[in-house]
Amino acid sequence: MSTECTTTASRGMNAPQGAAPAPAAAPAAAEATAGWRTPLELTVLGAIWGGSFLFMRVAASDFGPLPLVEVRLALGGLVLAPFLWRARAQFSLRLWLLIFGIAAINSVTPFALFAWGAERAPAGIGAITNAMTVMFTVLVAFFFFGERISARRVIGLTAGFIGVAVLASGKTAGASVWPAALAGTAASVCYGFGINLVRRHLTGYPPAAVAAANLLAGSVLLAPFALYSWPAHAVPAGSWVSAALLGVLCTGVAFVLYYRLIARIGASRASTVTYLIPLFGVIWAWLLLGEPLTPTMAVAGALILSGVALSQQRAARR
Repeated sequence: MSTECTTTASRGMNAPQGAAPAPAAAPAAAEATAGWRTPLELTVLGAIWGGSFLFMRVAASDFGPLPLVEVRLALGGLVLAPFLWRARAQFSLRLWLLIFGIAAINSVTPFALFAWGAERAPAGIGAITNAMTVMFTVLVAFFFFGERISARRVIGLTAGFIGVAVLASGKTAGASVWPAALAGTAASVCYGFGINLVRRHLTGYPPAAVAAANLLAGSVLLAPFALYSWPAHAVPAGSWVSAALLGVLCTGVAFVLYYRLIARIGASRASTVTYLIPLFGVIWAWLLLGEPLTPTMAVAGALILSGVALSQQRAARR
């Protein structure tokens, strides 16, 4: 954001007074910057969030789902706390109560569901089911916020749900993955509600401050449950490193990018990052954990991403 504004401002000051082309130059430069900036941020965000499934897969069995999510929320919130402190005057008691509610839906519950699934199935399972977020965003907007849904989107939703059924029917190393697939789908339902709530209630506030408030509120909500279930054994260093990266990079840094995208391009377009998360999730798991992409995962992923594409086509044309 600051790069674009600085570039525009500096070009305006350097232009000769009264020069006719100057007023058009700044918007053109801003438009060109926005042209590459959004795809770049979506790709970076997809790579980071794809990596989160790798880190959960590594750390979940040692921490347990709730303690791992508590570490993730607390570290992410602490990284962003300076942004919240700077904007604290804008956060009224009513807004804080709203943020606590959204945090339960958009952070605590889906994070816990994905961490629970990561104990039971390869990282790619969670990454693939996460792509359902786009379709559930459309469904929630239709059923609860009165947005229209086209026949094309209905076909896309159907393809996505068939993809989840295919994914749930698969096995890895002889073990069924349907519990993890179901958990990932439920998490995507939560994200569908959360994205719509963020768009309607939190756009307009400083994105980094909103992200910090969301994470810290989620950490406070989850803390009693995480402490109760905290592991009695020593957690290995590798799992601590994974948990730290999950909190600092995949949560703190990623949430800034996420809320900035929602504020700038809207919830529907921002949610298209879920196209990239399965790709990066499977790639990271294959490269670093040696987890293969099974035929069932490939078919299910193709169906789900095709459904996402159909669900998003109208939004993309806008």
